[in-house]
Amino acid sequence: MSDATSSSEERARIDGKSTSLFDFYGKPKFLKVLPLSLQHLLAMIAGVITPPIIVAGVVGASVEEKLLLIQIAVLASGVCTVFHLYGVWKFGARLPAIFGVGFAYVPTLVAVGAQYGIEGILGAQLIGGMTMVVVGYFIQYIRHLFPPVVAGTVVLVIGLSLYDIAIRYMAGSGNVNAANFGDPINWIVAVVTLLTVLIAAQFGKGVIKLSAIIVGIVVGYLLSLSLGLVSFDNVANASWVAVPKLMPFEMEFHTAAIASMVVICVINSVQTIGDLSATTVGGMNRELKTKELTGGLLGNGLTTTISSFFGALPTSTFSQNVGIVAMTKVISRYVLALAGIFMILAGLSPKFGAMITTIPYPVLGGATITVFGMITMTGIQLLVKDEMSARNMTIVGLSLALSLGIAAEPSAIEQFPAVLRDLIGGAPIVVAAITAFTLNIVLPKKSLSDEAKEREKIANEDKDTKGEANNQGDNLSQRSVHAE
Repeated sequence: MSDATSSSEERARIDGKSTSLFDFYGKPKFLKVLPLSLQHLLAMIAGVITPPIIVAGVVGASVEEKLLLIQIAVLASGVCTVFHLYGVWKFGARLPAIFGVGFAYVPTLVAVGAQYGIEGILGAQLIGGMTMVVVGYFIQYIRHLFPPVVAGTVVLVIGLSLYDIAIRYMAGSGNVNAANFGDPINWIVAVVTLLTVLIAAQFGKGVIKLSAIIVGIVVGYLLSLSLGLVSFDNVANASWVAVPKLMPFEMEFHTAAIASMVVICVINSVQTIGDLSATTVGGMNRELKTKELTGGLLGNGLTTTISSFFGALPTSTFSQNVGIVAMTKVISRYVLALAGIFMILAGLSPKFGAMITTIPYPVLGGATITVFGMITMTGIQLLVKDEMSARNMTIVGLSLALSLGIAAEPSAIEQFPAVLRDLIGGAPIVVAAITAFTLNIVLPKKSLSDEAKEREKIANEDKDTKGEANNQGDNLSQRSVHAE
């Protein structure tokens, strides 16, 4: 390629005249962009709406509060995505990535919400978001403290700790005391939904494959309609347009809730690093730049902080959309921005949120259990990036044993001070993060080759010791012969 051609292409990019789908600054024609944008929208929507639905059930929110949580989550996800694509000052990744209300926070939100309600969640989120901003400023200096063995352990525990939620939903409700909980009809709907997701994901092609969760929800929803499990009462009463209000919920600040949220926000920052790195490597064929990394973390912290004032839950990158970018190589920010705009428009309509609330719990459970499973597998993928030395296996094994063990038997820490009990007993992620982080710092760093050399050295020492013992035995025998 000649220098003239190269410089003209660069000028086109700078002037915003590029129409390529494979250029971040490209602005292709609308009809070309539309299906690609809808693809991203379909891939993220289930992940956006499910956390507020779960949290609403845990905190005992009213129908109106549940609608609000869903509406603001959709709106915040759209705003957050557009913000990161274009950026403001030092804030924003300026990469082809989708941001929105994330699944990774759900176990912590459930634990905090069960004790302190939505007010406790939002108060802790405010501090957690500020912490993420601080992490963003110093990430280049502390990134080495969160290697794959630490981040992978925490992500693995996040996935494992979500399974009981999915099973309760498949059985009919987030509340085990609800009417018809465990009814076979609920399980039939959930299993049909799950099978549809699996078939679409494994045998489907194109948009069907990428939108497997939505396809499963549609099939499960239609089945629920035929069985009389869907009610549209809330939809009829919902307005068409509503502007979000500042401070729709009060904030409360509890030490244990704040500590739990800070831990998961820091861990999520590590996960964001992974997603942004996967975006640049998989979609742009280059490594993640420090400026992009810092901007992404600063922006995510800022949006999480601001979201707390409007009732939106914490935000994070969406790994499923990272996969789409890596697979298609379509990195035009116009494609992703259009998906974000669609989310904003949907978030301004309570009618949309009301429609979402008509989805029965078994449908959500059958669709999302696969997502929870993928979170678990993501943790395992992170773990195997580090070699499985005895040191690393100790870190992972002990972190899993302590976090999941305490979660399974909370009475074991019943005699602990209330603050400490609430901190480590509320969410297994906190125990896993603290244990993995501490062990990674304290335990001597030994690779598989170091451990092999150590074993070889011990084996040689044993041989030398045995040889010396044999020599001593021979000398004694010779002395005995001479004495005779």
